[in-house]
Amino acid sequence: MKVIVLAGSLLIASALGAMDKQSSGATDIAFVHVNVIPMTSERILEDQTVIVRGDRIVEIGPSARVRIPERAVRIEGRGYYLLPGLGEMHGHIPPPQAPPEYLEAVLFLYLSNGITTVRGMLGAPGQLELRERANRGELLSPTLYLAGPSFSDASINSPEEAVARVREQKQQGWDLLKIHPGLTREEYDAMARTAREVGMRWVGHVPAAVGIVHALEMGQETIDHLDGYIEYLEGEKGPLDRAKLEDIVRRTREAGAWVVPTMALWEVLIGARDLQTLLAYPELRYMPPQMVENWARAHRARLEDPNYKRERAERIAANRKEILRALHRGGVRILFGTDAPQQFSVPGFSIHREIPVLLECGLTPYEILQTATRNVGEYFRHKDRFGTIEVGARADLILVKGNPLSNVENLKHLAGVMVRGRWIPEEEIQERLERIAARYRPTAQ
Repeated sequence: MKVIVLAGSLLIASALGAMDKQSSGATDIAFVHVNVIPMTSERILEDQTVIVRGDRIVEIGPSARVRIPERAVRIEGRGYYLLPGLGEMHGHIPPPQAPPEYLEAVLFLYLSNGITTVRGMLGAPGQLELRERANRGELLSPTLYLAGPSFSDASINSPEEAVARVREQKQQGWDLLKIHPGLTREEYDAMARTAREVGMRWVGHVPAAVGIVHALEMGQETIDHLDGYIEYLEGEKGPLDRAKLEDIVRRTREAGAWVVPTMALWEVLIGARDLQTLLAYPELRYMPPQMVENWARAHRARLEDPNYKRERAERIAANRKEILRALHRGGVRILFGTDAPQQFSVPGFSIHREIPVLLECGLTPYEILQTATRNVGEYFRHKDRFGTIEVGARADLILVKGNPLSNVENLKHLAGVMVRGRWIPEEEIQERLERIAARYRPTAQ
């Protein structure tokens, strides 16, 4: 039996050895003596063994009782915590025409932080083939579910064009329809009616001409960035109207819509975060320097705009938090998303910028984990079974060195990630991250 021992921050034995064992016919992997957070409820199952075969969890039980297959790769997890892999529900995937090393880096940056599922929110030609390659395991990548090229004022000029685009994207095989600003109400309604007819879900922004109330009435499935709420509640002007807030919370819950808040990024985009603070993010070393400079230039321009007022930006940020608190208290379902890569939102690492804001908004560590695990699995239940640790679920797992239910910041300390049954230990994660950083590090003159 191949044994991988996890002790402190050291990983003894490489992923290569484990993968060699798997490729020789031993496809079973056993996590032994591990604390399991199954995410079926708020509990910890102590001293468990979890057996993975191929891309599925096949057995879970007390370590004293579970028989480990003879040729299994054994991962010693004593003192560690095993929980489902995380979902990024507003992510972006570079188009296939992007430099191969950048595409590879973005996909791995997600995985390196425990993101094993990404809902890609802006499709591009060629991405469907990329999705299939990723989901077959030909690329080291999260499982991808992709929206097609977006519906916006740049792509749609009539209700007839909206109808045709829905039918085209359904035929092409996209998972979702992405809505951007700029649609007229007539174009939006034509899109929505056709989407219902052909069985496509539509998600994303709420065009100004549509408004949050009408979007909910028509059945938009996810409201990303809390789009439309600030406008409806006039939250850029002053305190929120409590009765109106409670009413839109009720409408959202009764419509069955989900929200994908992307709180940290929006504080950047409205100018509520200082540039020097953003430039100090250590994860920027994993992004191309020119991209980071473009982000900095955009933020400087935002803060130097004659119409910019810091007080207004901070008021909007505070009201967004109040809206999310109310949505959460009111039973509206939340999906975890950060909108990465995007201005100072680095794939994977962006989760650690989003989590503190969610804590401010009243979510507990368990509830935050739920938005990124069980809720994601529920949202995609028609695609596959994942997001919890149960027999039959897809083997997307993260092994954490501390209890994330007592301190969700422990998610920063991963002993390894498993995606579709492929184990990536900490040592390999760090080696790959270093190679990405070295690629973008300035060379000595």
